Order: sequence, then C-alpha cells, then structure tokens
Amino acid sequence: MEWLKSVVDYGIIGFLIVLSIIAVSVAIEKYLFYKRIKLDTYQDKKTLEIALINKMNIISTIGSNAPYIGLLGTVLGIMLTFHTMGNQGFMDPGKIMVGLALALKATAIGLIVAIPAVTFNNFLLGKAKVLMMQWETKNGRERI
Repeated sequence: MEWLKSVVDYGIIGFLIVLSIIAVSVAIEKYLFYKRIKLDTYQDKKTLEIALINKMNIISTIGSNAPYIGLLGTVLGIMLTFHTMGNQGFMDPGKIMVGLALALKATAIGLIVAIPAVTFNNFLLGKAKVLMMQWETKNGRERI
C-alpha cells in the first residue's frame, strides 16, 4: 500500500499541475486571440461565435473536474493512512497527521487548479459575448 503515497504525490498532484498548465495556456491563447481579433473579417455571427468559443470547453472541463481529481487524491491518502493504522495497530499521532496532510494536500491543489480555471472561463466567455454584441452592433442584424 506504500505505492499509494507515490500515486497521490506524483500521480494525482502531478496530473493536477499538468491540467493547470493546460488551462492557463489555453486561457492566455484565447485572451491574446480576443485582443487581436478583427470583427470585420467575419461575415456571419455563427462563424464568429465558433472562433470565439473554440477551446473554451477545455478550460471549463478542467475547472469542473479538478476538485474531483483532488478529492480522489484525498480519498486515496485517507485510505493509505487507515491501512497503515490497521497494519500497525497503535500509531504515533504524528504519523497519522502526516498521512492526513498528504490527503488534504491533494484537495487543496485540486481547488487551486479549479478556481482560476473557472474564473478564466467566465472572464473569457464574458469577453466573447461582448465581442459578439459588438459584431451585431456593427452589422446591424444577424447574418445567417
């Protein structure tokens, strides 16, 4: 069961860090795209909308699932702690606290990944909506 500590430390937490890098990268790419977009190049609203929301599902998926991945790490960490306690009988309270700290670290990192991802997603979707409204204002009507 000692391998479970490595799974939580390197597997779950490492995976969350990779997801965080992906979410931030996509958010930066979308923000830069929004900054340099030329609304006049789009002939219809649907084409503009596709360009604006493309890849946004990546950020929202990461933001909604990161807490669950962190919770999985927490459950695995607590299982490891209970397994160790069961095998050793009486345990030093310090060892118990170390096991629980490992478990809670996964939850914290899951939240640290999710909160910015959801924030980026909401900010970028709001910016996309504003750009679509600006296109509609310039064009006077929706072209299909």
